[in-house]
Amino acid sequence: MSKPVKIPNEQHPITVTAQGRHVVATVGGRVIADTREALTLQESTYPAVQYIPRKDVDFALLERTDHETYCPYKGDASYYSIRAGETSADNAVWTYEAPYDAVAEIKDHVAFYPNVVDVQVRED
Repeated sequence: MSKPVKIPNEQHPITVTAQGRHVVATVGGRVIADTREALTLQESTYPAVQYIPRKDVDFALLERTDHETYCPYKGDASYYSIRAGETSADNAVWTYEAPYDAVAEIKDHVAFYPNVVDVQVRED
């Protein structure tokens, strides 16, 4: 069965821009990502999401899961759980490994659920 594919437009805009600032993601006080190369994805009226390059993420603290979701604007998302010491959070990290053309910039980046991971955009 074919999945629907939608193109961002005036009614459902999506922008991807360079964050330009220092972005740090922590869970339980432990840094799991630290970058100055994050991308900010703003989709429609949803809160902005920071996408962090995979190269700046500590994958030793992540465990790939079988969980997947689909967004008609971005494509198929794959998930990771966080396993950082005593901190465990299932499917708290997602990535679009083959994003649709409209958001191609987020390839090789990950994002974090803000209710689990503290993602801070810093001025330093």
